[in-house]
Amino acid sequence: MIPEGRIHHAPIQVSASSGSGRVSTSARAEEDARLREATSLLSATLESTADGILVVSAEGRIALVNNQFLAMWGIPRDLVDTGDDEAVMNSVLDQLADPGQFLEKVTALYADPDAESHDVLRFRDGRTFERYSRPQKVDEHVVGRVWSFRDVTEARLAQDQISRAMADLAQQANQLKTLAFQDPLTGLSNRQLFNDRLAYALAGPCGTAVDVLLLDLDDFKEVNDIHGHHAGDQMLIEVGRRLRACVRPGDVVARLGGDEFVVLLVGSLDADAAAERIVESLKAPVWIDGTMLRPSLSLGLASISEDAVDASELLRRADIAMYAAKAAGKNRYLRFQPEMMRALLERTDLDAGLRAAVDNGEIAVHYQPIVSAPLGKVVKVEALARWERDGVLVAPQQFIPAAERSGLVVEIGTEVLLRGCTELAPWLAADPVRSLAVNVSGVQLQQGNFPELLFATAESCGVDPHQLVVEVTESVFFDDDCQIRRQLVQLRSAGVRVALDDFGTGYSSLGRLQDLPVDTLKIDQSFVGMIRSGTEHLPILNCMISMAHGLGLTVTAEGVETREQAEYLIQRGCDSLQGYLFSRPQPADVLPDAVAASGRVIAGLHADTDTQTQPVL
Repeated sequence: MIPEGRIHHAPIQVSASSGSGRVSTSARAEEDARLREATSLLSATLESTADGILVVSAEGRIALVNNQFLAMWGIPRDLVDTGDDEAVMNSVLDQLADPGQFLEKVTALYADPDAESHDVLRFRDGRTFERYSRPQKVDEHVVGRVWSFRDVTEARLAQDQISRAMADLAQQANQLKTLAFQDPLTGLSNRQLFNDRLAYALAGPCGTAVDVLLLDLDDFKEVNDIHGHHAGDQMLIEVGRRLRACVRPGDVVARLGGDEFVVLLVGSLDADAAAERIVESLKAPVWIDGTMLRPSLSLGLASISEDAVDASELLRRADIAMYAAKAAGKNRYLRFQPEMMRALLERTDLDAGLRAAVDNGEIAVHYQPIVSAPLGKVVKVEALARWERDGVLVAPQQFIPAAERSGLVVEIGTEVLLRGCTELAPWLAADPVRSLAVNVSGVQLQQGNFPELLFATAESCGVDPHQLVVEVTESVFFDDDCQIRRQLVQLRSAGVRVALDDFGTGYSSLGRLQDLPVDTLKIDQSFVGMIRSGTEHLPILNCMISMAHGLGLTVTAEGVETREQAEYLIQRGCDSLQGYLFSRPQPADVLPDAVAASGRVIAGLHADTDTQTQPVL
């Protein structure tokens, strides 16, 4: 093959001469015979190979081709035999994806006859040939060039597939690496990456500040329950964005899972300032699908110190501080203090002790009389859970919250109801006006089957449901839980009365009372305690009594401890009184004495009131 696309067809010409410059006829005939024999042997050899072979003379003429070459290029033998080398070249060029590159390579090789080459030809139809070229020599003289073509289409396709597969594997490996260290929802670091960075930070130079800020969203479950998981996911994404904006670019912000996040500060000069920024950033509302939501978080801050260099210990202290922030009212941050650890240990010990007490039947039931001001006698008794631990009575304010946290309040409440109905059944049967009040937690009502439990217990003990009072706090109405409301309505439909306990300590308003399924309002003892001499002007307390009566509710005052308080309340029309002035909560075996003593106290109050109202002669 020669440049400019022209190929000449001629037999290879090889010259031989004698010393005199002449060749005899017999010698020439012998040489031609050897050439024919060599050519024949070459042709046989070329036809036995799987490669397509093209031999071109030094003058650029086609000297020899094998059948494989013709088959690979689709060139008829007749075309080669005609000697129309230009037609052969055009046939070749028409099939190539880049014919210019083909000719450029041919030109370069003919410019350097001794050169060898190896390149790749790509066809328009997708085939791929490898092309080898080397000079043809006789007695160290270049007499032509041999071109060898090999069809590597399938091999190239396989190689391309392998290359694509390797690229895919590399991409998947990168994705897996990303997934291994990145939270898929927020794009923040995940737990694994945070742990690695924390370990690295703690292994750094001594004296480097390392701070961990652990936080979770307050009441996040309500976002999912009320607005759906999509809204919850959008809030988590926004929280992650705000956290990232509150710290330096090199600080680690990670999502540990759910609504729990953690921030790692290394070398920070003021971790408390960062914690404050985070808390403030979450106070701005979040708009999700046209709904405004206000996120809130509790954050615990723990810093490396001489006695806390372990990663797990640092995280534990941040966790303790976070829960202390929740207990302190949420939507704030607290730095870890040693006393938080003591409080945690005490709470853990209390929870474990309470669990054992419930399992061993050590929860007792005491009863406190409630006197009727108009009737001047005890007509109601409240059943109260009591826990005596190691000879000391544990305050209800301590163990009842622990019972609600652990769910034990359901078992305790069931035991109080059963014991109350069993022990007071004779007293209740003696007078249909009498009633038994039991405290019911929102946790119990959330079980969904409390009315059935109460009805079954009352029936088994022979107690009329009309003689039962269920006391609930305002907190059960905070979330407008339809299930809780339905249960209270179901109880009232069967004759059970509902009392709103500790009124005034929550967020309910007097105006909202008309919407609540309650029969009695129990004024919290904090309001009763404002009565000192009985001559005070207490418009809030007076308003509570008047408003409740205006709504058709009866009123019970809790925590009555002095005669002045009792007289003040009776004069304002309070229906029932309860407190230490009449009796402390007592076990069932001494309850009759407590009821009698309470009756004498209320009778004495009535006598004094009557005396005070007699005209002076």
